[in-house]
Amino acid sequence: MSKKIVNLLVFVPLAIILVVLCVANRQAVTLALNPFKPDDSLLSFSAPFFVFIFLAVIFGVFLGSMVTWFSQGKHRKRARTEAKEAIRWHDEANRHKAAATTVAINAPVDARIASK
Repeated sequence: MSKKIVNLLVFVPLAIILVVLCVANRQAVTLALNPFKPDDSLLSFSAPFFVFIFLAVIFGVFLGSMVTWFSQGKHRKRARTEAKEAIRWHDEANRHKAAATTVAINAPVDARIASK
């Protein structure tokens, strides 16, 4: 329940700000990718300013997630190796448990045979 409230408190104002930003920045601007000849129509794009803002935010989120993914790679690798090791130890414990059970079952039989 508190997660929903926090989401509402964060996302509703954020949505309102984004709508206001889109309405306020509807003017067409040109993004020129050729610094030596800015009027080159091949490497320039015209769109409303909020489109470029959204593209910059999307690119930033994507770049940030990629950096986080690669920086946490060592932790994921460690978790995988520890999970494999835990499975190996668990299997070994099960083998020892089965061996102990067989020894416990066979021990009284061996004791009875030795007493005869």
